[in-house]
Amino acid sequence: MRSKSIVFLLVGILIGATAIYFLMPRPKTASITSQAEGKQLYSCGMHPEVISDKPGNCPICGMKLTPIKSTASGQKGTAAGTPEKERKILYWRAPMDPTEIYDHPGKSKMGMDLIPVYEGEEAGGAGSMTINAAVQQNMNLRVAPVERRDISAVIRAFGKVTYAQDKEFSVNTKISGWIEKLYVNTVGQNIRRGDPLLEIYSPELVSTQEEYLLALKNYKKLMESPYENIRQNAQRMVTVARDRLKYWDISEPEIDRIEQSGKVRRTVPLKSQLSGVVTHKAVVEGDKVGPGMDLLHIADLSKIWVEAAVYESEIPLLRLGQKAQLELDYRPEYKLEGKVDFIYPYLDRRSQANNVRLIFNNPELILKPDMYATVRIFAPTISASLAVPAEAVLHSGTRDIVFVSKGEGVFEPREVKTGAESDDGFVQVISGLFDEEQVVVSGQFLLDSESRTREAIAKMRAASAGKARASSMEMQEFKPGTQEAPIEMPMPKPPEKTSQGEEQIKLHMDVSKLYACPMHPDFITTDPKASCPDCGMAVVPAKQLGDKVNLDKAEFYTCSMHPEFLTTDPDGKCPECGMKVEKVKKK
Repeated sequence: MRSKSIVFLLVGILIGATAIYFLMPRPKTASITSQAEGKQLYSCGMHPEVISDKPGNCPICGMKLTPIKSTASGQKGTAAGTPEKERKILYWRAPMDPTEIYDHPGKSKMGMDLIPVYEGEEAGGAGSMTINAAVQQNMNLRVAPVERRDISAVIRAFGKVTYAQDKEFSVNTKISGWIEKLYVNTVGQNIRRGDPLLEIYSPELVSTQEEYLLALKNYKKLMESPYENIRQNAQRMVTVARDRLKYWDISEPEIDRIEQSGKVRRTVPLKSQLSGVVTHKAVVEGDKVGPGMDLLHIADLSKIWVEAAVYESEIPLLRLGQKAQLELDYRPEYKLEGKVDFIYPYLDRRSQANNVRLIFNNPELILKPDMYATVRIFAPTISASLAVPAEAVLHSGTRDIVFVSKGEGVFEPREVKTGAESDDGFVQVISGLFDEEQVVVSGQFLLDSESRTREAIAKMRAASAGKARASSMEMQEFKPGTQEAPIEMPMPKPPEKTSQGEEQIKLHMDVSKLYACPMHPDFITTDPKASCPDCGMAVVPAKQLGDKVNLDKAEFYTCSMHPEFLTTDPDGKCPECGMKVEKVKKK
């Protein structure tokens, strides 16, 4: 009888212990048992407190839920159980901006360490979205592959035809006189080399002719003289008089004609030094002229210059001697081939563009000065470069965006750095894309609008994400019939609020790295540009205040996004991102 009582007592204790076990709440550090049993759970990348047992979208931001990696085996791996060391790293991205990606590890633009993105994890970044096939068809979404091809960059520019400065000539006289005869009476008249331009009467020129004829006559008489000095002097006088005529632009044939005739000419013609067109006429017959006075301007139009304006971004593509092509609006079938002759070393003050001088042959005189034309400059070919269709790139002014198709209706915005654009509609991609990826080439404007909306929502919630994770430590009780609702699981506290924050305090316990207010030494910060919240004074190095700074009693506050910033002001804000600081909890 006694033994039966003991058995019943033990059975009762066992039943009670079992009931207490099932009624007790699970420990907060327990792992996700459903996943350990083989059931896959899903979470939001921006709101990790949202966990569901089936795929879908986050109820807060609308992002697609991603599978939670299994940790039951004690080894990091993918959802399929592949060890991390065997997974392929696709690229590295910035922690704060998933669209900022690199093909190698390093630092982001904000100075933070890049994190690797493994194969299978690339979807679900900020601004990404899932669109079903029917909506894609209605939006007329089309994709094209990222491919390697030769990029033959072409610089299109607007140019203006002008005179070739090395083919211009100014006609003037070196003596005083009067224009007796003017052969050029109109601007635009064609002139050939050696044609007479005008005849000038000059008393100085007449007297010089007389001196020359007299010297010739004297030389002929003394050339038979037995005295060498006399013959040399006579010859020197002839040479001096002849050179004076040449210095006054009297041609050699004209001087020979004066010598042969033996008569002084009242007027002497001035002839053209080159063939061209008269572009300026400043005199008429009967005008008195003097030395250095511009009479006519002649330009040779067989060679012409075109000055084109090139944008600053295209300046690195320019090289001397590059091939150029010119097209006229009124004659599109007529094309001239030329080359880059000179790159000006300064920008145009009004347009802020770099002027480039192109040189073209103009045998038919079709190009006329002050005419406008379209020019194309062919830059060197870039071989085997990543390229996408030019229509795939959205230019927002501050950055270039493309939308990458991840398959199964997932589209992700990606910031890229572009280079040269080819004449066949492809643009070089310097960074931001990889081989064999697919980019959207039609309908991406609708994607951009939706992506910007989601990205804005994500940024607004990023500031409060830390508090949301900290307040979601208790798992909600699972009730039948509510499987579609997300199950909130216990999440660890952000490391910057506990151990990392304490490490930051220890790191800055060195007084030489701290700053304090001279009037209120209880205000301590790591920001050298901060001001005291009580008196507004600028902070000074804490080591200058000596024992006035008491670090033992100080309560530190930090930014959840920039934990390297510390302050004792509870109402302070982070100088980097402007977020309100939070109190650091010490162990």
